[in-house]
Amino acid sequence: MLLTNRNFFNDFFKDPFFESPFDHSTTQVMRTDVHENDSSYLVEVELPGYNKEDIKADLKDGYLTITASHEENQEEKDKKGNCIRKERYTGSCHRSFYIGDHLTQEDIKASFKDGVLHLSIPKDAPKEIEDQAKYITIE
Repeated sequence: MLLTNRNFFNDFFKDPFFESPFDHSTTQVMRTDVHENDSSYLVEVELPGYNKEDIKADLKDGYLTITASHEENQEEKDKKGNCIRKERYTGSCHRSFYIGDHLTQEDIKASFKDGVLHLSIPKDAPKEIEDQAKYITIE
């Protein structure tokens, strides 16, 4: 059989069947919305497929860094106990935002619900600068 379209194989592998839910770049996985009100910035980071335990947010040198890591193992066996399919995924993504060096991790409030990390970052909160990164509690 002669293929007249040289892009056949490229098009074939673009099918959603061959895509992994984690094959996207960090910015696609961690889509972020920032809203502003009178006293704070509200940051919403989409993290579908992650659990609260998979997410860490830390503040160091004025940079808020959000890291999400995920490990997944799937194993299917037939009736005899033979492995017929085994897939593994381990990966992480992160984003950093400069929020100023006048804030501490205690100033930032965070919660995680329905695959979205919600952060409330006050506009003004002069505090002593800390040298070590400390994690922000996610509720």
